[in-house]
Amino acid sequence: MQNRQQQSNRQRQSNMPSKIEEYLCYLGSVRRVAERTLGAYRTDLAHFVSYCENHDTEVAGASSHAVQGFIGDLGAKGFSAVSVNRALSSMRGFYRWLMRMGYRCDDPSGILRNLKVPQTLPAFLWEGEMARLVALPDTAQMLWPRRDKALILTIYSGGLRISEVVALTQGDMDSDLSGARVIGKGDKERYVFFSDEAVQALEEYLPERTHRLPAEHPTDRLFINRKGRGISVPGVRWIIAQYAACSGIDKNIHPQALRHSFATHLVNAGCDVRVVQELLGHASISTTQRYAHVDMERLKQVYAAAHPHGGTASARAEGWQRPQEQRNRI
Repeated sequence: MQNRQQQSNRQRQSNMPSKIEEYLCYLGSVRRVAERTLGAYRTDLAHFVSYCENHDTEVAGASSHAVQGFIGDLGAKGFSAVSVNRALSSMRGFYRWLMRMGYRCDDPSGILRNLKVPQTLPAFLWEGEMARLVALPDTAQMLWPRRDKALILTIYSGGLRISEVVALTQGDMDSDLSGARVIGKGDKERYVFFSDEAVQALEEYLPERTHRLPAEHPTDRLFINRKGRGISVPGVRWIIAQYAACSGIDKNIHPQALRHSFATHLVNAGCDVRVVQELLGHASISTTQRYAHVDMERLKQVYAAAHPHGGTASARAEGWQRPQEQRNRI
């Protein structure tokens, strides 16, 4: 059944109106939109095409009433607010492009507002949890330990997106492995840094990588699979999932969570949010500001240990103690 559904989706997308295909071509060739993002636009617009066909409406000439009906239909089918907003964004982009190209003079999606999305914190690991995850390749002895440790530390210490670490090549790396140039969203280039621990892990991994490279078709990709080919996005997700499953950490651990952890640790350590924005490659500061959250339990423990009347057994159990000079003064 799943195969039939995928075949149906491919067939629907292959029958896209010429104006939408022209728009998607513009996004890929002129705007240099990432392949994954382009696929999301295609999917959203394919859903809208299907809706218009069922309501005898031509997509390029659709009215605001048709767009509103489509958004309501998505909600009725159980689409999340995030998915509905993304579909609305896809249509806004399409109709603005039609206006820019002179194909129509109004934007039927312009009167619609985004749905309110519940504010949720990104999944991340605290420093101790991150240390446990990093240590797993050495102790679990599964998959390819040296590669996996280097992979985890490279994502975490560089704050890399999964697509960025997959595309990373040896030519992108500094000679001492302490940093690299990466190409992020929108083909924006930035420089990232790697911790001493990550550098050491890379130094231990690279000789094994060289040994596994096929002589006839060597690749410059930094991270490879056991067959000597560049590792894929699903491959990275699968590797992280294997270690997450045996970590004993009751959190949703995935590659993006490592990037979230990088940002969270920097912000909580007092790093300026705008610096973190540059390191992450975010276009908007508002995207970075969501990392400025605080672990309230940790604050409570610090308070309990530092305040003259705040000492508790739980705080002492966590190892929070006042500096000796403060205890002497009290």
